Amino acid sequence: METPKSELLEAVPLSSSLHDALRYLHDHPYPHVPNPPACNKRASVALVLRVRPTHNHWPDSQHSSITPQENNTASVKQRLNTFFSQDWVQNGDPEALFIKRASRVGDRWTGHVALPGGKRDPEDADDKAAAIREASEEVGLDLTADEYIFVGNLPERVVSTGWTSVPDSPTLRLQPTEVASTHWVPLSALLSPSQRTVEYVDISQRYAKTSGFITRLTYRYILGLMEFSAVRLRPTESLWCNPSFGFAAIDSRGPSPLMQRLKAWFFGNRPDPEDQTQPLLLWGLTLGILADFLDMLPPHTAVQLWEYPTFTFPDLRLITSILTYRLRKSNKLQAKSRPQLSNTAVDSQTSGVSVTSNDDAAEASHFHNEVGIEGLGVGRDYESSETKELERDTHAIGIMLKGYYAKLRFAIQIFLAWRAAIGSLAVLYTWRLFRRRK
Repeated sequence: METPKSELLEAVPLSSSLHDALRYLHDHPYPHVPNPPACNKRASVALVLRVRPTHNHWPDSQHSSITPQENNTASVKQRLNTFFSQDWVQNGDPEALFIKRASRVGDRWTGHVALPGGKRDPEDADDKAAAIREASEEVGLDLTADEYIFVGNLPERVVSTGWTSVPDSPTLRLQPTEVASTHWVPLSALLSPSQRTVEYVDISQRYAKTSGFITRLTYRYILGLMEFSAVRLRPTESLWCNPSFGFAAIDSRGPSPLMQRLKAWFFGNRPDPEDQTQPLLLWGLTLGILADFLDMLPPHTAVQLWEYPTFTFPDLRLITSILTYRLRKSNKLQAKSRPQLSNTAVDSQTSGVSVTSNDDAAEASHFHNEVGIEGLGVGRDYESSETKELERDTHAIGIMLKGYYAKLRFAIQIFLAWRAAIGSLAVLYTWRLFRRRK
């Protein structure tokens, strides 16, 4: 039997809830957070949204209901109200634009699902300008055009929001060296619990540039894989980028079966980023960016569905679960009753910024680059004169991960001691057994 609450949620169209969420974001902008000390790099991404018309509510006209003159004079609120007042919008399916990054040797983000965006260049006036430039370079979208509405920024990462006010979406022009494909995904699919899954990550790859083969192999087979919360994407429209050199440059012979088996034995069966049949998974940094935004939409469970990172080895997983139980319980309660905070995105070499207390800053200083763990964006915290003013604002994923990685590192230490003890006992038992047989 359905509850009155679920019936009420079904009675409210998603586009109506999205309209309310966008107006709230515009009315309550998140404060700017400066770079941490000794960090001059920043990055930003663009969350581009559109509404796909349904078959029974197709637009009567191919022309926008907002004239260019109105675009120049109307406020953001007026433009949003005009856009959402259209029948095809009220009955349409809101969608978000994602990209799959191109495969590049040595790129730690190769093949990842992400939002259009990248590093801020010196000529960019601000984070918004960087997101606009990157969107233009990567997918060919001009977010400064009249048909787009800049709504504001989201918590945790500075994210610009673009809206189109016409039923025909602009043609995307993909940059082959940066973007492998683009995908329009319904917000309803991102909110669905049935699309929640996990992503397994070989954390030894984060040492690829700083450590040798033996070190990476040791990490791989001592710690196993890390398991991250993810969302399986179900695009309604996809565009694949075929570089000019095309398939002719690809060696159709491929590696020998022996080499494939050796690679799988050493590194595990990792999916090929160029394989279009592999499922699209949204996780890590990009999922963290969207978590608070999705939680503003019914049924308001996006943050609750998020799971803590853990490991695949059962004993390490159990140790982690025991050590972090009270922390996870406390952080989840705090996240449920949170005000909201703004974090700043920086580049892949540095950490995300959150404004925290002195105790948190002291604890975080022991591990200054948490974002290195596959870009979760839970990096270095630092004290600011604006701490007390901004403490009322916080981001859900940041709260839930507060202190978690310190516990995780301690769990790894216990795990290594446990494995060393078990290994020593096994060696001792074998040695004694060997002596008895003599």
